[in-house]
Amino acid sequence: MKKRPSSANPRAAGRKPAASYRPVKALPAVLDFPYSEFGRIAELVPFSQREWASILHLSEKTLQRYAKGDKSFEGIYVDRILQMEDLIRMGLEAFTSAAELYQWLKKDKPVLGNLLNFESLRSTQGIQLTTDEIGRILHGVYI
Repeated sequence: MKKRPSSANPRAAGRKPAASYRPVKALPAVLDFPYSEFGRIAELVPFSQREWASILHLSEKTLQRYAKGDKSFEGIYVDRILQMEDLIRMGLEAFTSAAELYQWLKKDKPVLGNLLNFESLRSTQGIQLTTDEIGRILHGVYI
């Protein structure tokens, strides 16, 4: 058997060309998320403090303690707040007012075999399904 010279075609030698990847944006690290940041988001919609506490799985008293000292939220709460911010911003694009968005969130809606309502916002999956439905509304795709 003859050996091929090293200048042979790399494909012929069984080597695959290197994959080319597009650069991706890194998600920003959230190291400090004080109550004042949450307050900026919360004032966009007419949710009560009790409703926010329910969405965040906190007691109202704990939420009040965060407010009192402008304390920073822990990571799991920050994630939920940011998911809700996305939902709220999309909802404000889709509906004419925050009150209209609030009323829509309160109504029972059958969506892809799920019943969505305000209680759905207590789970990550419910928030995502609601956000997806708002996206369909924005794009005129009704299911």
